[in-house]
Amino acid sequence: MKLATLKNGTRDGVLVVVSKDLTQCSTVGHIAPTLQAALDNWEHVAPRLERVAAGLETGSQPIQRFHEHEAHSPLPRAYQWADGSAYVNHVELVRKARGAEIPESFWTDPLMYQGGSDAFLGPRDPIVVADEAFGIDMEGEVAVIVDDVAMGASEEECANAIRMVMLVNDVSLRGLIPAELAKGFGFFQSKPSSAFSPVAVTPDELGEAWNDGKLNLPLMVDYNGEPFGRAEAGVDMTFNFSRLVAHAAKTRPLCAGAIIGSGTVSNKQDGEPGKPISQGGLGYSCIAEIRMIETINDGKPATSFMKFGDTVRIEMKDKDGKSIFGAIEQVVEKHNG
Repeated sequence: MKLATLKNGTRDGVLVVVSKDLTQCSTVGHIAPTLQAALDNWEHVAPRLERVAAGLETGSQPIQRFHEHEAHSPLPRAYQWADGSAYVNHVELVRKARGAEIPESFWTDPLMYQGGSDAFLGPRDPIVVADEAFGIDMEGEVAVIVDDVAMGASEEECANAIRMVMLVNDVSLRGLIPAELAKGFGFFQSKPSSAFSPVAVTPDELGEAWNDGKLNLPLMVDYNGEPFGRAEAGVDMTFNFSRLVAHAAKTRPLCAGAIIGSGTVSNKQDGEPGKPISQGGLGYSCIAEIRMIETINDGKPATSFMKFGDTVRIEMKDKDGKSIFGAIEQVVEKHNG
C-alpha cells in the first residue's frame, strides 16, 4: 500500500491512497483525514485503506490524477524525528573531515540525533537558506514510520512496529556543525527542515527488497541533473531499522507516527571509502563524503557545497525500473525574510 499527503492549505494536508504506478490516487477522508490519524488507529484503519488500494488497481475506486508536485511530505509534521547513522563509513569520513577519529563504540552502538519535526518540507519545496557560507549539503537517506513502541522494546518488537518506509533529504549546514558540536550539546541550527518522498509505502509493498530490516535497492541521488550517488541502501548498513528503532526506544516510548532515519546511505568499495560514478564507483549521497575523499587524495576538497540555484533529486526504483516512492526534487534558494 502506498500513501501520500496532498497539500490543501492546512498544516497537515489530506491523506490519499496512491496507485502502485504513482499515477492515480483516491482521497480517504472518510476513513482517516490525515496520515497521523491513520497511524493513531492503524489496526482498525489499515484494512480499510488496503481495500481502497486494491480498488485503485482494479478501477473500482473513485480516482483522481496523482501529481507529485502537489504532495507534502507524507507526515508534514511529526511527534518525533530521530535520525540515526547506520552507515558507519559515512560517520568515519565526516568525522575525519572535522579532524576527529571514530571511536570503536560506533561500530556497536548507533549514533542518533533528534531532529526538528514540526515543519518538514514538501518533496518539491525549495531548500531555503540565508547564506551559502553555511555549507549547504543534501543527505540521501531511508526512513521508517513506526506504530507505538514501548520503552525497552526488543528488536523483534520494533521490527513488527514498522508501518511505512520512505526516503529523506536530511539537509545539513556543514559550516555550522563544528561550532555546534564543540559546545557538547548536539545539532540544532545546523539541521534545518528535512524533506521526505512524495509517497510512503508499507514494507510488504517492497517485496524481496525489504529484508532483515533493510531496504536492498540503490538510492539514486542526482546533483544539478547529473548522477551523483547510486549507493546500495542494503549494503554497509551496520545497524538495521529494527536496531535503530530499539535504540531510540531504549529509555522512552515512541508514539505512533515517530520517524526513524537511517542516516546518509554510504558504501565502501574494494575496501576504500568510495569513488565517484564517473570513475566507475557508486558515488555519494552527500557532498561531505566526496570532499573528505578529495582531502585524503589531494590535501584539500575541490567540490563546493551547494549554491543558490543548485538542484538535488533523490529517488529509488524497483528491479523493473519503476519509481517506488516518487522523487524528492529540490532547488536551493536564498532566504530573504
